[in-house]
Amino acid sequence: MNNQGLQEQPGSFGGYASLAVDRQRVLRNTYLLLALSLIPTVIGAAIGTNIDMSFMRTNPIVSFIAMLAFFYGGIWLIERNRDSSMGVVYLLAFTFFMGLLLGPLLAKVVGLRNGSQLVMLAAGGTAAVFFGMSALASSTKRDFSKLSGFLTVGAIVIMLAVVANLFFQSPLLHIVLLAGFVVLSSVMILWQINEIVRGGETNYISATLSLYISIYNLFSSLLQLLGIVGADRD
Repeated sequence: MNNQGLQEQPGSFGGYASLAVDRQRVLRNTYLLLALSLIPTVIGAAIGTNIDMSFMRTNPIVSFIAMLAFFYGGIWLIERNRDSSMGVVYLLAFTFFMGLLLGPLLAKVVGLRNGSQLVMLAAGGTAAVFFGMSALASSTKRDFSKLSGFLTVGAIVIMLAVVANLFFQSPLLHIVLLAGFVVLSSVMILWQINEIVRGGETNYISATLSLYISIYNLFSSLLQLLGIVGADRD
């Protein structure tokens, strides 16, 4: 499965038509694989809600390092195999494990009196942002490639703040970080889809991975924010 490379260069009508068809193919395959990746995520989350992961709270720094190792190791493995069918296999395994990690958060929120409504709100908000950003990225003639610098700096700043809050344990900083993840993930969706539409991204496995991580962070951050500000604990 080789997703890379364009066979024709834009020097004629046929060349431009081929480019347009190829970009639509990458976008279509990205959406299909993204939808497929949600299945192991849901399965993993269902299993994760029934697994006791309290040990992660007793050793937050060690757990954080272990999760980072898996997260970036998984990304490296997927990207290394992005031109073969194994890239899809590794991606689906990655999304299953991410679903496992999401399980305890879902269990905590669902345990609230209005927990089911909060989950639906978070899912609805995530869907609204994704489809809104997708529509904007696909319909506009603007080039959002310059956002890559903002996204890189934003990701570094947020990651440093996450590490700092492991020691400070500040509730206010935690809320600020969640809001930052929401903004960064939304912009990442806009940038990634625009890259596909404009031909800057020609590999649908890489594109799916980027969009999946953005959607995952967006949903989990919205869910945590709603759990903090909208929980019915009476």
